[in-house]
Amino acid sequence: MPLLQVTGLSKRYRRGTALVSAADDVSFTIDQAETLAMVGPSGSGKSTVARLVTRLIEPDAGAILFEGEDLRTLRPAAMRAMRGKLQIVFQDPAAALNPRATVGRVINDPLKIHKGFSKGERRTRVAELLERVRLDPALVNRPLHEISGGQRQRVAIARALASSPTLIVLDEAVSALDVSVRAEVLQLLKRIQRETRVAYLFITHDLGVVRAVADRVAILDVGRIVELGAAADVVSNPQSDIGKALVAAAPKLIRS
Repeated sequence: MPLLQVTGLSKRYRRGTALVSAADDVSFTIDQAETLAMVGPSGSGKSTVARLVTRLIEPDAGAILFEGEDLRTLRPAAMRAMRGKLQIVFQDPAAALNPRATVGRVINDPLKIHKGFSKGERRTRVAELLERVRLDPALVNRPLHEISGGQRQRVAIARALASSPTLIVLDEAVSALDVSVRAEVLQLLKRIQRETRVAYLFITHDLGVVRAVADRVAILDVGRIVELGAAADVVSNPQSDIGKALVAAAPKLIRS
């Protein structure tokens, strides 16, 4: 059984008098320790799918089976418990997290919610998580707004790891970083996956990122998956019109 199985996921929004499909009959699976990249132009529905999978917004139709349970049927208390296994990292941690909170507090909060560690155990675990994402534990008392963007994104990843998830949704999580920092974070994510067997749903518009980290790739266009396959095959020989357009628009990013 796949770790995540999404079937017929749909979401429409009203825009004026019109209904716009942000997700239209989207179906895919992710296995344990696998990375599925979801790629498409702006407005294709990538981030909507990320929020639907994590139930930050509710779908109009479809099923989301995670570890064999349909997330749509879970009551609030059960969904809160499930969130420890299903985490999301956003593009801008300064917007998603309190920028005046300290590094230690940001990572400590999910440990209190999901793990029930003692205060001393949490302190040790925070230091371990900082080391795992290659940050100096001495940063623990620094406010987020006093550290760099790359460091903040590593803190966001450490926070996501705190509850020992089996799936992390990365919603454009490296797109705002400088190229050199982006490469470091991608290598970090790959190493964490090897060590923990966590799976990733990697939302991105960057085919260079796809080539670097993805096992498979799904290409979205106007809310629909128009192509799904092995990342190397899709990037080197896209079959859909939008896939061909994405490759043509970023030739330097996908050369071997």
